[in-house]
Amino acid sequence: MRQKIVAGNWKLNTTVQEGVELAKAVDTIVAEQGAEDVVVVLGVPFTHLTKVAETVNTERIGVASQNCAAEAKGAYTGEVSVSMIKSTGAKYVILGHSERREYYGETSETLNKKLALALEAGLTPIYCCGEALDIREAGTHNDFVVNQLEETVFQLSADDFKKIVIAYEPIWAIGTGVTASSDQAQDMHANIRAAIASKFGEEVAEGTSILYGGSCNPKNANELFANKDVDGGLIGGASLKAEDFIGIINAY
Repeated sequence: MRQKIVAGNWKLNTTVQEGVELAKAVDTIVAEQGAEDVVVVLGVPFTHLTKVAETVNTERIGVASQNCAAEAKGAYTGEVSVSMIKSTGAKYVILGHSERREYYGETSETLNKKLALALEAGLTPIYCCGEALDIREAGTHNDFVVNQLEETVFQLSADDFKKIVIAYEPIWAIGTGVTASSDQAQDMHANIRAAIASKFGEEVAEGTSILYGGSCNPKNANELFANKDVDGGLIGGASLKAEDFIGIINAY
């Protein structure tokens, strides 16, 4: 049975001190309310990783890096390697986020290097895919997203693919306040799962968690998560307030 996952992505927000307080609040509420059926993950800035991993109960809450270097080590000033991330206590790494692709020019070739390094280090990649508004309006969104997968995660072996999480992010809904409708989310998630089945077989497809990311909040999470192919969310702005984030977790 595939995991239900709610992962926060704090992006370029919070100081270390603010992040520790936010992590404490999430950890406390999760402990009090219980979230046994949901895997909770906090995707925090590099500077926060060690402190947050020391703050939360990592048996209950996973810690994720928001990115990693495409090289294992060497003269790459400013980069952070998978071994560095692993040493902080983090267990996950977010890869392929649309903001990394758009603002920093990350390509499928770059992401394939990162995927290989992350898996070798024993980190769980949360791999992002999704289309811009013009692609959605042109009606080519299903093919576009499958092509993103074919160029990257579909290059993995079936055994390695089983170790990743997919996050579908309609770029036109990220931080805009616009959310894909429940039907739109389900349609794309079903499209992704069908593509996985075609590549790796039904068993692998049914075991893959596919998260929705794009202006998910406590008010719409329940409707989104009720879809049979939506296995949770990759949460941006709503993960910066403990009460909102817990409200999304409780949508299950």
